[in-house]
Amino acid sequence: MTIQILSPQLANQIAAGEVVERPASVIKELVENSLDAGATRIDIEIDKGGSKLIKIQDNGVGIPKSELALALSRHATSKLSTLDDLSAILSFGFRGEALASISSVSRLTLTSRTADQSEAWQAYAEGSDMAVKVIPAAHPEGTTIEAVDLFFNTPARRRFIKSDKTEFTHIDEWLKRIALVKPEIHFSLKHNGKQVRHYRPVSTQDQYLIRLAQISGKAFAEQAIEIDCHHEGLKLSGYIQSPFFTAPASDTQFFYVNGRLIRDRLVNHAVRQAFAEHGTGEQASYVLMLEVDPHQVDVNVHPAKHEVRFHQSRYVHDYILQALQSALMQVARTSIDAPNENKEHDIQDDWHKQTVPERQVAETNSPGYLTHSKSALKSKDSGLSGESHLESEYSRGGQYSARAQVELPSASAIASYTRLLKTDDVKNDAPDNRLTSQMPPVLASKYWVRVEGEHLSLLVIDDVAKWLKKRDILGKIADGLISQPLLMPVSIKIDNDWLNTLDEREQLLRKLGIEVTIRLGQLIIKKVPPYLRHSQLVTVIPELLLWMRFDEPSHEALAVWLVKQDQTKFESVLHIWSIFNQLDDDIQQEFTQKAKLLPWQSWLEEQLSD
Repeated sequence: MTIQILSPQLANQIAAGEVVERPASVIKELVENSLDAGATRIDIEIDKGGSKLIKIQDNGVGIPKSELALALSRHATSKLSTLDDLSAILSFGFRGEALASISSVSRLTLTSRTADQSEAWQAYAEGSDMAVKVIPAAHPEGTTIEAVDLFFNTPARRRFIKSDKTEFTHIDEWLKRIALVKPEIHFSLKHNGKQVRHYRPVSTQDQYLIRLAQISGKAFAEQAIEIDCHHEGLKLSGYIQSPFFTAPASDTQFFYVNGRLIRDRLVNHAVRQAFAEHGTGEQASYVLMLEVDPHQVDVNVHPAKHEVRFHQSRYVHDYILQALQSALMQVARTSIDAPNENKEHDIQDDWHKQTVPERQVAETNSPGYLTHSKSALKSKDSGLSGESHLESEYSRGGQYSARAQVELPSASAIASYTRLLKTDDVKNDAPDNRLTSQMPPVLASKYWVRVEGEHLSLLVIDDVAKWLKKRDILGKIADGLISQPLLMPVSIKIDNDWLNTLDEREQLLRKLGIEVTIRLGQLIIKKVPPYLRHSQLVTVIPELLLWMRFDEPSHEALAVWLVKQDQTKFESVLHIWSIFNQLDDDIQQEFTQKAKLLPWQSWLEEQLSD
């Protein structure tokens, strides 16, 4: 084929493939432009999840008439002018591709007015020929951009847009994330003419906690630990989940570098490592902002600008790790040192009497556990070292659903029953028809042998172990199961029916600890919960997606499914018994009633007659 230069329209649509993934991507680019323009109020309006209409209005500095047409050209930006500017970027935008890309796949109208203009001007561009028309318009100081009929001229791309509900969810989630790092900005969101989000500007810490509660839940905002750490040009601030937090965790895991939301393995590892010794790990919630010299971080790594590269990555990792460890240690010490008389302390009464730094420890219900008051326990950078060890306990609850399935022993095993009946471990006079605290004899590593009066029965250890495992999963699944990375990711040829399922069940898959990506027509399985590590993932994951396609399984059903898939060996029989023996009496009784009664008298008579 002959080498030729791409037409502007084709070049812009290729760029749009990187910049404009879905309606939320359009809103991200346009809102970031508004922030770079100094806007203090940004109003967002969408119809049909953004596929029909996206409208962004701000009160920023505006765009002069002479630059309106240029603003819609590719590689046109006011953020950079020299190569040196690229090495120290503080603005959100800098590529100069967003407006040109959006206008190439939608019907775009840009209306703007600067402070020194007597009237506003409007530029209109349509994807067919990229021609820009500029006409007078009425508009206050600032800019409004409307993108109508997204992907109207690229049907293949339009087919990838999901349902209105799904696309709205992506937009809503992105707005929450930018609202947390830009508290001084007034944000509003309308969907199909209805106001659905309204984040008022914030100027005090108490007001910020209100916004944090709106976005991440009241429980997280009330107990979060405030981080405020400075060290040699680095500043880490924000809020992290208390290690003593017992309520369900939110999905809040946001990290910002110089105000930009990023996804970075180095950062994620530091946060997980800080929380690891407290048993929360990947489930810990946090909103953290890192400020660093712009010369020390490269944001020109990914077209979507959600990845960065630190010039001193190890130093940044250790700084984040030690800052968080220090904060968690201070909270741990506070909980241990809290006097017993604080147990009856009325937090609600003192909330209005205390200043923010004074709001610290609330009730101490048991050693090592505390609940924070209506604000964050502030953590300063007084020392960046230390270790703490927390105890964990089994959660109570769950419903019995095990089914005892017993294989009768072979003739060769019958003789052993006589020996079992004569052992000192067997208690023929077990009180109240209950198992005693001492473990019953074990037969063939499969059964507990129970003797009550003249009755001999077998209790299947495997059934008890599976029930305990299901109970343990149910106690964790609401907050999310721990993900474990696979040594070698598993690839499966993608089925088009999975795409919508993966999108709609994204939160549920995350709770299950399953992390997958799609690349080159393949479904790449990267992380799974420990219960699936030894299963045949090429079969198990497609079966799960097929199940989720037609139904949203309950936590109970998912727990049963995970136990069925788990191929790891159970703990020692003694360990299973120790946990089982701590269950409530009624649960133990249900199990013992399902034990298999054995006709040992007739067997013995037959054996002795021989």
